[in-house]
Amino acid sequence: MNDTTMSDSTAAAVAAAAALAKAADQPAVKVHADKVDVYYGDKHALKAVTLDIPERSVTAFIGPSGCGKSTFLRCINRMNDTIDGCRVTGEILIDGGDIYDPRLDVVELRARVGMVFQKPNPFPKSIFENVAYGPRIHGLSRSKSELAEIVEASLKRASLWEEVKDRLQESGTGLSGGQQQRLCIARAIAVSPEVILMDEPCSALDPIATARIEELIDELKANFTIIIVTHSMQQAARVSQKTAFFHLGVVVETGPTEQIFTTPQDKRTQDYITGRFG
Repeated sequence: MNDTTMSDSTAAAVAAAAALAKAADQPAVKVHADKVDVYYGDKHALKAVTLDIPERSVTAFIGPSGCGKSTFLRCINRMNDTIDGCRVTGEILIDGGDIYDPRLDVVELRARVGMVFQKPNPFPKSIFENVAYGPRIHGLSRSKSELAEIVEASLKRASLWEEVKDRLQESGTGLSGGQQQRLCIARAIAVSPEVILMDEPCSALDPIATARIEELIDELKANFTIIIVTHSMQQAARVSQKTAFFHLGVVVETGPTEQIFTTPQDKRTQDYITGRFG
């Protein structure tokens, strides 16, 4: 990013906003983005995105294909770092800390900010090893029994334990699509992240599996900050408490989900929701 360290005034403002939110019994801000721009070479993909993500809730990003939703999502755990020619400017803070500070350990950041992708991508390992991988490499367990406890707890939180408890040594790739996606969610939460990013997690699933994932998202928001990119406005309405509408690389409008879908303030939002474009 342009500035390598967060200014004292910005940190103070974020802390003050968190204190005000707490006093008003509103969710504190977990992720704060300020004037974020993303460039892929000469292409200006995101333009001055400023957005607050409340903690322990679900925030949905909606908008037509190519509008910048997934690009911004990948900024939050710095996955765009892996793309040649990608440049990010502006500021993204998690709990007031600048995630683009050059002193930050990106591996540790990605443990704090888990990711679930559009297509289930279990490792070609056993169900147990899929979930145990993160805690093992991050040194979160001191013994085999402690690791087994983490695996069991993660699978239970992902509503998968009862289906796989007798087949933990079987390959994770042998599960159904919906089970594979819940395995990937278990893998993500096994390292106790604070934020979970979900990039269209149900687009490859059937309606029954989608319903299971949506129920799981609703349960997980009690402990995690969840950000979901979805092309399904019905899904956004069902699972999220806050919605941001992206269009042509700009955040057009953001607010409580019910407000965005019933009384949007911007005509572009209304046109998208009513199907006039997208």
